[in-house]
Amino acid sequence: MIHAQRFTRDERVKRAAEIKNLFKNGMRVSIAGAKLFYLPNNLQFNRIGFPLPRGYGNAIQRNHSKRLSRESYRSLKAHLNIGYDMLFLVYPSSEKSSFHSRCAQFRILCEKARLIKEQSIGEKSE
Repeated sequence: MIHAQRFTRDERVKRAAEIKNLFKNGMRVSIAGAKLFYLPNNLQFNRIGFPLPRGYGNAIQRNHSKRLSRESYRSLKAHLNIGYDMLFLVYPSSEKSSFHSRCAQFRILCEKARLIKEQSIGEKSE
């Protein structure tokens, strides 16, 4: 079982062939500084990968960027439709990334891709 607030190993796109397939055949949406590639995966949960473009800073910058990306996904995953493989690609910027800006990027990309559950777009009406 996949917990709503955890990011488990099963939820990662790991194999090189799967990543290549997402880049080649996946649907994509983009905003300034980020791109989201996605395809249906016929599973009962989402899987995601966080590749970085060549030349993305040093190891510390790459690890920090991936950590921000993982946490932004983790915070939003309860609001996402299930059954997709995704790649969240972030480009280097001149300004320092923050958790809130990364969350905003990821949320906008998911909204553009229509991956957010209908009830989660606005507040639940009761």
